[in-house]
Amino acid sequence: MDTTELLGYGGALLVGLVLGLIGGGGSILTVPLLVYLLGYNPVVATAYSLFVVGSTSVVGTFQKFKKGMVDFKTGFMFSFPSFISVYLTRRYLISHLPQNLFSIGSFEITKDMLIMVLFAIIMLLAAFFMIKKGPPIDENSKKQAYYKTFFQGIVIGGLTGIIGAGGGFLYVPALVLWAKLPMKKAVGTSLIIVAINSLIGFFGDVQNLAINWTFLLIFTSISIIGILIGVSLTKFVSGERLKKSFGYFILVMAVYIMYMEFS
Repeated sequence: MDTTELLGYGGALLVGLVLGLIGGGGSILTVPLLVYLLGYNPVVATAYSLFVVGSTSVVGTFQKFKKGMVDFKTGFMFSFPSFISVYLTRRYLISHLPQNLFSIGSFEITKDMLIMVLFAIIMLLAAFFMIKKGPPIDENSKKQAYYKTFFQGIVIGGLTGIIGAGGGFLYVPALVLWAKLPMKKAVGTSLIIVAINSLIGFFGDVQNLAINWTFLLIFTSISIIGILIGVSLTKFVSGERLKKSFGYFILVMAVYIMYMEFS
């Protein structure tokens, strides 16, 4: 096993830790790790990311449930429209996009480049939500109408399908602001949505890609160890402070991805 592989598996542990601590952000680390460090094609990397983050989130959901920090009813309400959208996106849209999309002069825009640039844009949005301190939440205020939740689920699911992200970094603020869940319960509940979205999205890829199951299962197993550690650390770490620090980190990562794709 060479140094690059060791760093990759170390990154897998970090993916799990982040998911366990803040309920999202695992894919924000997984995709760049697979593309820029381990050399995977972005389409394959986003598919692998869905499996890793989805499987890890299943374990995280169980751990959070034992601590009473999962609202299954709200989780399923958000995940239903989302998993339909993510499956259709992975099964039919990504696989049918041409490799070379269009040119601007001598500059070629490819499918791989589009995926990574969209990924970086979503990272910038996630960084904004994580860094910005939101207004106090009134948990007794009225929850939004379900048709709004349905539409939001479709949009986030579509983004999840394109960039191979579980969407936890989008669902945590959504669960707090719209479902009026306390922050810790929103983190736990987001994991069940991430698990459903990611694994169904991955199943949309299985028929279109050759999967290296040995690598994928080892990477996922290490990530699961990470989430077990992360969940156990939540009582010692300030979630809000960690989220802000992670927000600055992914801001730097987003700028790096933009630089790599346009340079």
